[in-house]
Amino acid sequence: MKIEIKIPSMGESVSEAIVSNIIKPTGSLVKTDEEIIELETDKVNQVLYAPQGGQLTLTVKAEDRVTIGQVIGFVDTSVQAPASSPAAPTPPSPTPAAPAPVAAAPQAMPQPAQESARKMMPDFAKEAKEGPKEAPKAAAQAPAAKPQAAEGTSTRKKMTGLRKVIAQRLVEAKNQTAMLTTFNEIDMSTVMEIRNREKDTFIKKHGVKLGFMSFFVKGCVAALKAIPEINAAIDGDEIIQYLNYDIGVAVSTERGLMVPVVRDCDALSFSGIEAALEKYAKKAREGTISVDDLRGGSFTITNGGVFGSLLSTPILNPPQSAILGMHSIVKRPVVVDDQIVIRPMMYVALSYDHRIVDGKQAVLFLVNLKQMLEDPARLLLDL
Repeated sequence: MKIEIKIPSMGESVSEAIVSNIIKPTGSLVKTDEEIIELETDKVNQVLYAPQGGQLTLTVKAEDRVTIGQVIGFVDTSVQAPASSPAAPTPPSPTPAAPAPVAAAPQAMPQPAQESARKMMPDFAKEAKEGPKEAPKAAAQAPAAKPQAAEGTSTRKKMTGLRKVIAQRLVEAKNQTAMLTTFNEIDMSTVMEIRNREKDTFIKKHGVKLGFMSFFVKGCVAALKAIPEINAAIDGDEIIQYLNYDIGVAVSTERGLMVPVVRDCDALSFSGIEAALEKYAKKAREGTISVDDLRGGSFTITNGGVFGSLLSTPILNPPQSAILGMHSIVKRPVVVDDQIVIRPMMYVALSYDHRIVDGKQAVLFLVNLKQMLEDPARLLLDL
């Protein structure tokens, strides 16, 4: 009996995928639920499994583009694994290559040839005096050769489908938006004091660690409520104003950057946000994150500080109109009440689409966020 293998649905916004890896080639004997093929979409990778045990036949190859519902092969359940496999024949030894011929020693030039050479001398002299003749146009129009690195000094590998999509979207974000970035700095003293004081109690009560990200998510929700133009997007000649607060948090993985979305952050507690972030980070690392986990989002936060970044310009995550960049916390001298003191400071950056967000609104957003995080009581009082 032949069981068809079809491309399953991978979310509302996904209509096609690319075959990134053939795990089990045609002719392989597979078991039920054994991995056979890996697919890449513009959001995530997904593995297909054998529906039944038997002999596998695939009608696609690596790099093929497939659509949802397409039949890409079948499993013949009537074929069973043989008792033993014959040993592979030993390949014959390669025939040694013939040695390269040795160049012959130069011979004396015959007399007639010497006479011809003398006759050609005036022409060479004339060319040296007048300058070299113009190179043929065909040669001038020849394409430049691809740069070649010396052997052993570089490697080359094909870009994955996910990396291609990331690269394409980053270029589109840069070229198709009027992106601008504004900066500010936040004194993290109070947030760090609260975190250090409450972290043990928090993890015992909620089972998750209290991190800085939940403070920033809550602070961004408050700032988005105060400056609603940031929580928007352009669709053609219309502006979509989001009334929900679904915030994407960038997660770095071996396959590339992913942005799972934490839904309804305005209704979540600090522990609810931390639990959602921990769940998505684990799924991203294990490669089990789904398209629905990445879909939507009205605003994005990215934290380059975990890698030591002091200051950067984050790139927009279209169609969103803004993205917040967090950075390293560094002790710096600052002036407080006319006194120079040492405080743990963080630079923050807001990149925004200047087509729908004015500079005033972007600056006020960061000022609002700064006030919320330097005085977290405002978050509890919804000020």
